[in-house]
Amino acid sequence: MDLGTYGEHQGRPAVRFERVYAHPVERVWQAVATPEGLAHWFPSAVELEPREGGTITFSGDPNMEPTTGTVVAFEPPRLLAFTWGGDELRFGLEPAGDHGCRLTLVNVLGETDAAARNAAGWSVCLAELDKHLAGAEAHGPHSATALSWKPLYEAYVASGMPSGAAVPGMPAEDGPVTGS
Repeated sequence: MDLGTYGEHQGRPAVRFERVYAHPVERVWQAVATPEGLAHWFPSAVELEPREGGTITFSGDPNMEPTTGTVVAFEPPRLLAFTWGGDELRFGLEPAGDHGCRLTLVNVLGETDAAARNAAGWSVCLAELDKHLAGAEAHGPHSATALSWKPLYEAYVASGMPSGAAVPGMPAEDGPVTGS
């Protein structure tokens, strides 16, 4: 599994992931920018107004309360960006090869110590997206068939990624392994 990287995006801390898929940009756009596509792999059910300045709502995550954000960029089929709590998520798509697509997911962090936690979560989610785009059953990141979050988190902490943020839905005694 390709792990994400930690760095900065426009001067803010961020985790970044890249994936290349053997599908055209339009196919991957449907998976990452529509409520129907996101339902297979994103941690919350999503409703969105598909326009810059539109509202995006998140619900159904067993570890978080429903919330809303703002669509900050909507440029089909190349870029979707929105706020989620203190974070910003950016899904960038570009052609890769003759018929493929490169997805770049950047999670601009509201808090630096959330890097390892969020990176582990996105690793689980992206594994579900990989399944969905491959035509396999993808039951979402909270399903019994999803990757286990904790070993991924521990790998990110061991790599030196900033950590220590609380983990929603996890008792404090099982909470994050402290690192940097």
